[in-house]
Amino acid sequence: MKKYISKLHYLTQDLENSSHLEQVEIACQAGCKWIQYRCLTKSDEDMLEELHPIASVCDDWGATLIVTNHYQLLPLADIQGVHIEDMNADLKIIRQQIGEDKTLGASATNFEQIKNHIKNTADYIGCGPFAHTDTKPNDNEHWGVKGYQEMIEKLKVKNLEIPLIAAGGVKQKDVEALLKTGIHGVAVSAAINKSENLAQAYKEFHQLIF
Repeated sequence: MKKYISKLHYLTQDLENSSHLEQVEIACQAGCKWIQYRCLTKSDEDMLEELHPIASVCDDWGATLIVTNHYQLLPLADIQGVHIEDMNADLKIIRQQIGEDKTLGASATNFEQIKNHIKNTADYIGCGPFAHTDTKPNDNEHWGVKGYQEMIEKLKVKNLEIPLIAAGGVKQKDVEALLKTGIHGVAVSAAINKSENLAQAYKEFHQLIF
């Protein structure tokens, strides 16, 4: 089942001065249509308490709500899908548990992971990291624009197709060159959340992509 995948994925994050709900409210008011709730500090129970009002906001604004990793929460709130950051996770099992109707995204850092995710019914893949990122610290090699160009070519040679989302340290100045590689879109977190004006930063990314 082919699903709609936005070209701009906005990720919330754990911040001292702004709750996930506040981030979602501002982003939706700015026109955001794809929210990925990325909370790394709360229990399932506490996340659910926050997810219910977040889901309500997303519903009011017509935004898709994706939760990071915690696919067991999908039946418990109005959540449209999950993004799995564990690159070695068995997506087949997760797909069986969440069903065909839910969106299943996954992270990848290399071609073999992407190939496996496609085989195991992922709907889109967040790949990279594009550049240095403090949001999700890692030791993986930065892809840069060239890395996405090469990956698109590898997929074409193997006759494989899936929406690729550039993730990890993407800034406004990078968007045009990234989109020219043939990727589907970009995922952004800190470049929006840690800007002086979240709403304005989101709108500027939106204008660059759409």
